[in-house]
Amino acid sequence: MSFNHFDAQGQAVMVDVSAKKKSLRIAIAEATVRMQPQTLAAILEATVSKGDVLGVARLAGIGAAKKTPDLIPLSHPLALHGITINFEPDPATGTVRVESRVKAYERTGVEMEAMVAASVAALTVYDMCKGADKGISIGEVSLLYKEGGKSGVYRRGDNR
Repeated sequence: MSFNHFDAQGQAVMVDVSAKKKSLRIAIAEATVRMQPQTLAAILEATVSKGDVLGVARLAGIGAAKKTPDLIPLSHPLALHGITINFEPDPATGTVRVESRVKAYERTGVEMEAMVAASVAALTVYDMCKGADKGISIGEVSLLYKEGGKSGVYRRGDNR
């Protein structure tokens, strides 16, 4: 395994990707939000006092993907070409699976943008509902899929 964010003197550096060829990069990440089933029911019935929880969380996730270089040191500013945030609520368990998909034609991958988007969308659900449900938790944030570049395709579960 090679970590290339350090120079010969051990100083942190941004990796120089200027010599790499651009290719289509896609990443999919997820996060899980757990809450009381009645809290999720309020979200789905649009009765949360702060408004459209999933709509606001979607916008927050999209905005967060664009701000990744401001949040994660040494990440590259990228021209993102597509960002989607989808929600899969499970009323029986009180969970919402947040899935983010990020696409760019770039020299480096978009995994961090996808993971930041899923994380911030999940945090926004928490923020908008915390007044009614103090026990909300955000579960594992993980990369599910990535493609592009010389490392090829990664699918969570295939490479463990």
